[in-house]
Amino acid sequence: MRLPDDWRTAPTGPRIPTVDEVDFRALYQKTKYVVETADGWSLMMTRYRPVKQQFPQPLFGEVLLLVHGFSQNRHAWTSGQFVKNLLFFGVDIHILELRGHGKSSLDLQRERCARFRRPLPPDLEYGWDIDSYFLYDLPAAVSGVKRITRRDKIFYCGHSMGGMLGYGYAGIHDDFEGLITIGSPADLGRGFLMLKALAMGAPALGGLVDMTLAGLNVQNRIGHLGRTLLSKGAQAVSRELGQRLKPTSEPKDTLFNYVPVDAWLKYAEKKLALAEGHPIYEEVVRRINKLSNPARVKAQDVRWLLREGGEREPRKVIEQFARWIRRGEMVCYRTDYDFKRGFSKIAIPMAIIFGDMDPLASVESTRSVYRAAKSEYLLWRPVKGNSHIELTMGHDIRQICYDIKNLIEYARTHRSRSPVLPRVR
Repeated sequence: MRLPDDWRTAPTGPRIPTVDEVDFRALYQKTKYVVETADGWSLMMTRYRPVKQQFPQPLFGEVLLLVHGFSQNRHAWTSGQFVKNLLFFGVDIHILELRGHGKSSLDLQRERCARFRRPLPPDLEYGWDIDSYFLYDLPAAVSGVKRITRRDKIFYCGHSMGGMLGYGYAGIHDDFEGLITIGSPADLGRGFLMLKALAMGAPALGGLVDMTLAGLNVQNRIGHLGRTLLSKGAQAVSRELGQRLKPTSEPKDTLFNYVPVDAWLKYAEKKLALAEGHPIYEEVVRRINKLSNPARVKAQDVRWLLREGGEREPRKVIEQFARWIRRGEMVCYRTDYDFKRGFSKIAIPMAIIFGDMDPLASVESTRSVYRAAKSEYLLWRPVKGNSHIELTMGHDIRQICYDIKNLIEYARTHRSRSPVLPRVR
C-alpha cells in the first residue's frame, strides 16, 4: 500500500491543544476548606479540583499538596501559571496557607474562636516559630488532604521554606508518595556570605531593638502618668479642664513580635512601578535583588506578587532560621528532631529543583540531601537563568511542571514494586 506524500504530518486523531490555548477557568472547580491544628489554629486550604477535558490528562486525580515559603501565601503558586500547568495534566491541587499567612489569618482565628466558643491560640500575636509549622500546620494539612481525597498517600511540593519542611516531614512520616522541593536549601546559608553575616548579627540587632522599644515604652508610661497627675491637679480648678486632660486609654507597650515583610514588599512594588519601562530597569533590579532574575519573569507578575503575596513573619521564625545558619543545622528544637539525620530515611521519589542563580538554594546548599537520600528516583536539577522567586511564576515553570509530572508518573507506575534504577541528574 502506498502512503500519501504528506504521511509524516497526517493527523492520526483529534488535535491536542497546548496549555496556552486552554481557558484556565475551564480546568478546575475551586473550593476552600479548613483544617484544625492540634494547638488550636484553623488553617485555610484552597483546592483546585481538575475538570475532565476532551484531551488526555495523564495525571487526572493525582493529589498534590503545595506549601509556600517564608512570608508568602497562596499567591506564590497562583501569581504565574504554575497551577494552570499542573491542572492541564489533571492534578488535584491543594494549597496550604501556614498560620498567620493569607486566609489562615489572625482574624480568621478570632472569628472561629468566637463562633465555636473556644479560647484563642496562645501564640496568636505572632508567637510561633518554625517548629509550629512543622509540628502542627503540616500534619494538619496532610491529614486534611488525605481525608478529603480519601487517599492513603499524597504528593508534596514545597517552595523555599515549604520544601525545607517537606525534607523534615518525609524523614519521619510515610504520608508522601513523592516529594518535590523548589528552591529549598538543605544547608541554609552555605555559599551565601551575606546571609551568614546577617545571621551572625541577628542576636545583637534583636537586643538593640528590644532596648530601644523598652526605652520608648518607659517614656510612654511616664508620659501617661504625667498626664494623669496633671488631670487630677486641673480638676481642683475646673472639672471640665481635668476631664479634657485625662488620658483616654492605658499605655500599650510596643513589642518586637514580627517583621513587617508585607509592608516592605508593598513599598518595593511601588518603587518598581515607577522604574518599570526605564532602559536600566532590569540592571537595577538585578543588582539590588539577588532573589529574582527580571529577564525570566514578567514584571507585572512580580509586582502583583509583591503587592498581594507578602506576609508578616514572626520574630521567632527569623531567629530560628538565624540559629540554623549560625550552627549549620536544621532542628526542631521542641522535640530535638534533626532534619538532616532524617535525610537518609527519605526513600520516596524526590525532585530537588533550584535556580542556577539562586543564592539561597544552590548546588552547595542542596548537595547534602541529594547525597543522603535513599530515593531510587532522585532528580537534582538547576534551572538555567533562574534565581529564587521566578521558579513558581516565571518563564520556565513549564519545564518544572514537567519534572513534577515525570516524578508522579514514575511513582504511579511503581506503586506495587520498587525496582532499582540509576539516579537521575
